[in-house]
Amino acid sequence: MKEGNGCRSLLFLPDMNNELQIAKLESLVAGILEGDERYFLVSVRIKPTNNIKVFIDGDQGVSIEKCVGVNRKLYKLIEEQALYPEGDFSLEVSSPGLEEPLKLHRQYLKNIGRTVEVVLLDGTKAEGVLKEAAEDQIVVEEIKGKNKKKETVLHTIPFNNIKTTKVQVIF
Repeated sequence: MKEGNGCRSLLFLPDMNNELQIAKLESLVAGILEGDERYFLVSVRIKPTNNIKVFIDGDQGVSIEKCVGVNRKLYKLIEEQALYPEGDFSLEVSSPGLEEPLKLHRQYLKNIGRTVEVVLLDGTKAEGVLKEAAEDQIVVEEIKGKNKKKETVLHTIPFNNIKTTKVQVIF
């Protein structure tokens, strides 16, 4: 970030709204990831303070080194294209992490076999092992009860009925 005269000015580009900025950044990240099919863009967020957060993932996860590499390339492109002419932005590139819900079909495929919590549009929840991820739905296996009263229930949930899905960490 560039600073001058001891103060930092916030630059909001009036001719480029947030959606256009996000679309431009998504395009830049896609170009960086192009040719390496193991990795994919999950999302881009921009806070009002021009804090740019880019979430990337990979079929086998994503290393810190990959995030650093994408960050450096993207930072350079942002500066070269003068997206923030005053240099007033910050950039973070990371994997989504466990606190972020699954957004893409590819993330569901990657997490088959893991325990997930699915919140439906009506607020109800299903928690269990993600067994399948088809194009239009997922299947979650829930174990109810214990010992002799143990029962396995398969929930087939259409994607258009899912509010959020988060991977659960079981200790």
